[in-house]
Amino acid sequence: MIQTYFNHIRRMLNQVETTETAAMRQAAERTADCIIGGGVVHLFGCGHSHILTEEVFYRAGGLVPIRPIFVEPLMLHEGAVRSSELERQNGLASTFMEEQDIRPGEVAFVLSTSGRNPVPVDVVLAAKEKGAFTIGITSLEYSQSQPSRHTSGKHLYDAADLVINNYAVKGDAVLKHPDIPIPFTPTSTVIGAALLNAVLASAIERMAERGFQPPVFLSGNIDGADRHNAALIERYKERIPLLK
Repeated sequence: MIQTYFNHIRRMLNQVETTETAAMRQAAERTADCIIGGGVVHLFGCGHSHILTEEVFYRAGGLVPIRPIFVEPLMLHEGAVRSSELERQNGLASTFMEEQDIRPGEVAFVLSTSGRNPVPVDVVLAAKEKGAFTIGITSLEYSQSQPSRHTSGKHLYDAADLVINNYAVKGDAVLKHPDIPIPFTPTSTVIGAALLNAVLASAIERMAERGFQPPVFLSGNIDGADRHNAALIERYKERIPLLK
């Protein structure tokens, strides 16, 4: 099963690279524009999708102006089953999105593999109202196989300005065994992490090509990094309180 899983991941990564490069380049250009213009990049996900917002936040080798939107009841540590129930509630996003400091011209990534639940859709709609360019990372196959739970009938891919397909299968589980009645082992986190990091790498490259020094963290475990990182944190800490 180890080789089988790795083969699945390799195929999916190749598929994303082949079909989604244009969308990833557009996402990278928007991200570069946002940061060069003094903005920050926002990310949101519920349940396991929130893991990807942490993947690129405060990360060695990663961009500093990354602002995850953490809503703890929609994560897993306060109750996993409850978080799934909350994600399905229409209107819930209004309880936390109104206070989010999202400004015109900024970028908001919203991650939901199924793309069918109301909270991610409402987060996209709220971010757009604030003037952000929204990017949905989702599975079109999965989304199109299931009806939306949003009152509008929209999925994430209907609501976002730009969609990047992570190619997860319906249910996200890719492995099968003759003695196991259901498929097992997900892919969306592995593919999503590669996809997001590729977009941000391209954004960093674009900033440099335009003569703008990309604000990138050094690993805190490298001597001399603290001074470098402290200067960047000082620059962005008012917009990203989690950096304090």
